[in-house]
Amino acid sequence: MLKKAFAVVAFALLAVVGAPAAANAAGYVPSGNVTVSGTATPGGTVTVNFAAGSYLPGEQVSVSVNGATSVTLSVVKAALTTFTKPASSTGAFSVNVTLPTDATGTYTLTATGLTSGNVGTASITTVPASLANTGGGASLANTGGGAALANTGATLPMLMIWIGAGALVLGGAIVGTLAFVRRQRRNA
Repeated sequence: MLKKAFAVVAFALLAVVGAPAAANAAGYVPSGNVTVSGTATPGGTVTVNFAAGSYLPGEQVSVSVNGATSVTLSVVKAALTTFTKPASSTGAFSVNVTLPTDATGTYTLTATGLTSGNVGTASITTVPASLANTGGGASLANTGGGAALANTGATLPMLMIWIGAGALVLGGAIVGTLAFVRRQRRNA
């Protein structure tokens, strides 16, 4: 009986520790390490920057862009295709994205480290040229000189999410073990 209870607790601990390790086999570049500079207007060019440490030094990074129409990555025309370029000696990475003249909607850029497996994403939302910020004030296309919209959502670090999930699994295992022991004592 004690062996079974110990096995349940060991299994719960394995689930708490093992699941996050398996889920994080490939890392993700934190959104705070990704910036988009430039004006995302039709025909405009934006630069997507991944901060130092996002990738391994000198690692080849594969970039793909999904959107309504094809874009130009640095000098390569891309529509659901990939472009590979090495990261800097600090693990930083940047790529220029030239939007087509008929660009509309949101484009998603995904950069994947071919050695580390680190994945970083950036969303590029196009705005009409008439709404772009050209004078340094507030606008729909915030290029760093104007006021941005307030962040109304909450972002929890992945560690906090895994700790919460682990606590739930551990709590369930403890309740199950106590119920099992209580039944065994009642039947004995």
